[in-house]
Amino acid sequence: MAPPLTRRTLLQSAILAAAAPGAGAAAAPGASAATLPPPAIWALRPFPLEDVALGPGIFAAKRRLMLDHARGYDVNRLLQVFRANAGLATLGAVAPGGWEGLDGEANGNLRGHYTGHFLTMLSQAYASTGEQVFAERIRTMVGALTEVREALRAGPAVLSVPGRFGTAVDNVRGSYQYVDLPAGVLGGASAVTLAAWVRPTHDGAWARVLDFGSDTTRYLYLAARNARGVPRFAITTGGAGGEQGLDGTAALPLDEWSHLAVTIGDGTGTLYVDGTAVARNTAMSLTPAALGTLTDHWLGRSHYASDPVFAGAFGGFDVFSRALTAEEIAGLRDAPASGDLASYAFDETSGSTIADGSGRGLTATLRRTWGGPSHPGFLAAYPETQFIQLESMTGSDYAKVWAPYYTAHKILRGLLDAHLATDDPRALDLASGMGDWMYSRLSKLPAATLQRMWGIFSSGEFGGIVEAVCDLHAIGGRSEHLALARLFDLDRLIDACAANTDVLDGLHANQHIPVFTGCLRLYDATGEERYLDAARNFWDMVVPHRMYGIGGTSTGEFWKARDVVAGTIGATTAETCCAYNMLKLSRNLFFHEQDPAYMDYYERALYNQVLGSRRDTADAEKPMVTYFIGLTPGHVRDYTPKQGTTCCEGTGMESATKYQDSVYFQASDGSSLYVNLYSPSTLTWSEKGVTVAQSTRFPYEQGSTLTVRGRTAAFALRLRVPAWATAGFRVTVNGRKADGTPTPGSYFTVSRTWRDGDVVRVAMPFRLRVEKTLDDPSLQALFLGPVNLVARDPATEYLEFGLYRNTALSGDLLPSLTPVDGEPLHFTLDGTEFAPFFEGTEDPTHAYVRRAEPRVVFGNSDSGVANPARADGTTLLDEVWAAAPFASKGTLVARVRSVVDGWVAQGLLARADGDTVVSTARGAAFVP
Repeated sequence: MAPPLTRRTLLQSAILAAAAPGAGAAAAPGASAATLPPPAIWALRPFPLEDVALGPGIFAAKRRLMLDHARGYDVNRLLQVFRANAGLATLGAVAPGGWEGLDGEANGNLRGHYTGHFLTMLSQAYASTGEQVFAERIRTMVGALTEVREALRAGPAVLSVPGRFGTAVDNVRGSYQYVDLPAGVLGGASAVTLAAWVRPTHDGAWARVLDFGSDTTRYLYLAARNARGVPRFAITTGGAGGEQGLDGTAALPLDEWSHLAVTIGDGTGTLYVDGTAVARNTAMSLTPAALGTLTDHWLGRSHYASDPVFAGAFGGFDVFSRALTAEEIAGLRDAPASGDLASYAFDETSGSTIADGSGRGLTATLRRTWGGPSHPGFLAAYPETQFIQLESMTGSDYAKVWAPYYTAHKILRGLLDAHLATDDPRALDLASGMGDWMYSRLSKLPAATLQRMWGIFSSGEFGGIVEAVCDLHAIGGRSEHLALARLFDLDRLIDACAANTDVLDGLHANQHIPVFTGCLRLYDATGEERYLDAARNFWDMVVPHRMYGIGGTSTGEFWKARDVVAGTIGATTAETCCAYNMLKLSRNLFFHEQDPAYMDYYERALYNQVLGSRRDTADAEKPMVTYFIGLTPGHVRDYTPKQGTTCCEGTGMESATKYQDSVYFQASDGSSLYVNLYSPSTLTWSEKGVTVAQSTRFPYEQGSTLTVRGRTAAFALRLRVPAWATAGFRVTVNGRKADGTPTPGSYFTVSRTWRDGDVVRVAMPFRLRVEKTLDDPSLQALFLGPVNLVARDPATEYLEFGLYRNTALSGDLLPSLTPVDGEPLHFTLDGTEFAPFFEGTEDPTHAYVRRAEPRVVFGNSDSGVANPARADGTTLLDEVWAAAPFASKGTLVARVRSVVDGWVAQGLLARADGDTVVSTARGAAFVP
């Protein structure tokens, strides 16, 4: 069956048919995209994803893998943590785990962030492909999040499930809900029986079935599991050290009904499990009466704040004013009970109250441990407590508070992207509500408090929230949202960078890169130069001073001293999120100032770290994206990092569905088209009524062909000349050489009136070059054009290689390597295979090698003379080849003679050895 027409195919058909301008504006079936107006201050504007179609190539192949994941992953798993937090049914879904789970490294403190990433991925996938499956998944998620917000606003409500006798009330793990019983439930009894039907669903220690007390000094409790995993009852008037207790002998089974009962009378306490006595304490002198008046009578909640809320169902709870006999306890298993002090059958199917069947009218109420949202716009997968606690924190403790505004950003960004992709007003309403809620919290805080919060490592991390809130302001135009964006200013860092003072040493990299994408959006909205200066100077502090060859930055998530690169290489270098955010910053800086260095960096990081961070195999369950990319020798990439659902997997999902977002830009006045990346793609430029189809196998092909179709249109075509394109950059238009001289690290402009069928051919031969680390010139990365070539070898020490042995007259080092037949961009050197970094394999790799040129060799002819070196490490061969390219062999030999004479005169080389070097160069055969 033919695919449905998309906005792009409709528009292309209209252009090629020379139809009226408005004919191509149809949206993809079933939805229309909303619009984010570009800032008026931008000199350039991007094209929407739907206007740039990827052609066959490495980007399309990597994207296809991620689209399969986007189609196949059960979104109800992502929604589980939101629904649980709101006390809603989770539809049997299992939470994703990892950072999205209640256990493990994140302690549940990052729940919801991954859902935001996933929404953004779906939105970009829909914009790029027009496939309705992505729009449907967006609508499902937005609808569920709307229900979640309404439930959070309304307060907890009974979640009815099948019980032991009729119905029961479920307490989903992560809901933070408990049952609050009225005072007097114990009736001051000196003898008592407490009986409950429970179905636990989690094995967390110390979750309470009941806890009656006033604090952590006077209380009685029944826990489903103690530290040893068995039920425990205790009563005390002297805190934990004074507890008189009863411990079971076996764990309660999960997801099954169990009956628990405790009797106290005549100095004896007995614990029963399923009608059988499992513990007896004949010295239990304390009774409920001895506790006096208690303030709290809870089912499912503990007076110890660190204890978990009970996860599972309550099928009945009864309190009797005497100690029942063993026979009576056994009988409770077979029929519903009716305690004379209190009796709750939990047969409600709605509402927030639980009726008392004892006749005493002690109606219970379902509550949240944290109360409820401070504002109706609140939306999260965990309580508001993290946001509250952050406001009083003075130091980092991400076991308690882990970046709540970072998580809020991901959710907000996902909702905005969902709205922009599908024009769903619910998504915008949710996003706007989140903005209102954050403003209501943060606008009340003193400036000093905000500065302290944002300066706290990890806990105060807020991701790209400033950029997202500025986008919210651009869409809705509400002044409160722009004011909110400015409340996140981290003045200490912004002011230092605006003054070009490098203070990055010791800072968490990915916590602070998004500060500057936010600065650029604030500059767009306010025109304050401080923001632009800070962003521009910050970028210069990272590139190249803290950048690895693949474009990544950070070691162990932090920055070290400026210009220390080799000294920071380890197993936890190059956090993938950092590359994602540096690409975004470079892109946005280029909108303001068309410095080609920004797009040179973009190409470097995109073609190497970002592409290489995604494994080249399909997986419906995981996105298969690295967290760190270790650059140590023999490192094997981990595509299933930590416990899963990490920030880097989230940004990896986003990156893989927007590869085409920076291939082309247009001048804001429509006068120019910038071709930033050489990637197979087709641009639909509706304002001009043209398409530009780029046909290439780049980087397997060293060039590209662009074909213009559609109406006659005048504009300047600006082609990026990569900084590495030192072997030439040739441009022809319809077979004729274009006027002008391209310069590496610039844009080459072809201005003309373009006609249907015009063809531009770009040729840019690759050369093999090395890039030396700033602090150790002997440690080098190999690049062929834009591609980092890595050695594949399990050795855990740096491999040593010489590259001058067959260097071409042009200075190209590639002739020293041997191509691998049938494997483009694969080579061997001394028996070691070199391959592109972007290949997502699990081979052990060496992104850096140790350069060793022990003897003077020309054209594979070994002179037998040791290659001398100066005190700074510069060798004789370095000095010879620094003058490349050479027009002829004679020119090279003259250079060799000149260098040799200088080294001999300085006493660094014996005359006889120098003569041998010159003779070897004269007799060698060189590749041109």
